[in-house]
Amino acid sequence: MTDLAWILVAVAVVVVVVAVVGVVALTSGRRASRGPGATLPPVEVSPYEVDQAPGAGASAPSEAPAPEAEAPAAATPTLERPAPAAGRMQRLRARLARSGALGQTLLSILSRGELSESDWEEIEETLLLADVGVGPTTELMDKLRTETKVLGTTDAEQVRDVLRRELLRLVDPTMDRDLHLEPVIGDDGEPHPVTMLVVGVNGTGKTTTVGKLARVLVAEGHDVVLGAADTFRAAAADQLSTWGARVGVPVVRSDREGADPAAVAFDAVKEGRSTGADVVLVDTAGRLQNKAGLMDELGKIKRVMSREAPVREVLLVLDATTGQNGMRQAQVFAEAVDVTGIVLTKLDGTAKGGIVVAVQRELGVPVKFVGLGEGPDDLAPFVAEEFVDALLS
Repeated sequence: MTDLAWILVAVAVVVVVVAVVGVVALTSGRRASRGPGATLPPVEVSPYEVDQAPGAGASAPSEAPAPEAEAPAAATPTLERPAPAAGRMQRLRARLARSGALGQTLLSILSRGELSESDWEEIEETLLLADVGVGPTTELMDKLRTETKVLGTTDAEQVRDVLRRELLRLVDPTMDRDLHLEPVIGDDGEPHPVTMLVVGVNGTGKTTTVGKLARVLVAEGHDVVLGAADTFRAAAADQLSTWGARVGVPVVRSDREGADPAAVAFDAVKEGRSTGADVVLVDTAGRLQNKAGLMDELGKIKRVMSREAPVREVLLVLDATTGQNGMRQAQVFAEAVDVTGIVLTKLDGTAKGGIVVAVQRELGVPVKFVGLGEGPDDLAPFVAEEFVDALLS
C-alpha cells in the first residue's frame, strides 16, 4: 500500500473511534440523569404516563399530584366557628348607640344646664318620636319632674341619672330573656328536642335571623336541626341551607315549592328526635298580618309540631325601624300564636330604641335578641343595662 492509502486508513479508524466514544458518553449521560434503574419511555408514550403505569419508575414518584388524592380535600367543607354569644352587646355598643336619636337628643337637651319648661316639653316630644309610647312617656315624664322637685335641682347630670334609672325600669331588667333550652321528657318517657318557631312578616329579616340564631346555639354547644317551613318563597329554603352548611347544621326542607309548611315543620321535629338533637328551629313564611287564613295556618304549624314535641319558644321577629307599624304586627301575631319572645332586627341604623319599651309594655313579652348589624354574628342576646347605657352614652 502506498503512503497515501495508509494515511486514509488511519484517519478512518480515528473517526470511528471518536464516534463510538461519543455515542457511549451520550447514552451514559441520559441514563445517569434519570437515576439508577430508570428506563426510557417509548417515543409514543409521555413520561407522565409511564410514571403512572404499574411497576414503571417506582423508585422515582411523579411530582404531579394525583387527582384522586385531591378529591377528598376539595369535598370537605370548612366549618365556621361562631363567636361566643356572651358579651356581644358590649362589643357592639357603638352600633347600638347609633340606634336613632333617642339617646343623642336627650343628652343634648340635658347638657344645656338648667332645664326650662320648653326643655321638658322637648324631652317629652323626643320620647314620643322615639316610639316609647304615650303611656310609658307620660309615666317617665311624671317621674322625672317629681324626682327633680324632690332633689330640689334641675342639674343636667342629676336629671340624667334619674333618666337612666327610670328608662331601665321601663325596659325592665327583671324579665326572663333566656331561651328555654332545658331537656324535655315526653309522655313516652323519651327525651324530646326543644322546638322553637320563628314568625314574622316579610322583610323583617326573619330567615336571616333563624340562621344567626342557629349560630348562637352552635356557639353554646347545642346540636341543632333547622326546618325550612317557608315553602312559598323558593329562595328561603336555599338561604337557610346556606346558613346551616356554614356551621354544619342539617336543614330539613321540601323538594317541592308550595308544599305543606306544617308537614315540613313536623318532619324537622321528627328528624330532631331521631338524631338526638338538642334544638329544632323552624322558619315560617312571612305572614301578612291582615290575612286571617295565613295566620290560621301558623297556628296549624304549631299544633302539628306539638304532636312530636312541645313548642317551647315562639319568637316574633320585628323590624325595629318600622315603629308603630311593627307594634300592630306584634299585636296580630300575639293573637294568632303565643309569642314568648321578641327579636328586634336592624337596631344599628335609623331604628328608634324606644320600640323596646313599647313592644314589651304592649305584649308583656320580653325582647330576647337584637340585631345590631349585617354580620353573621351580629345577633346579640338583649341585656337591659347595656342597652340603656348605650342609648345614653
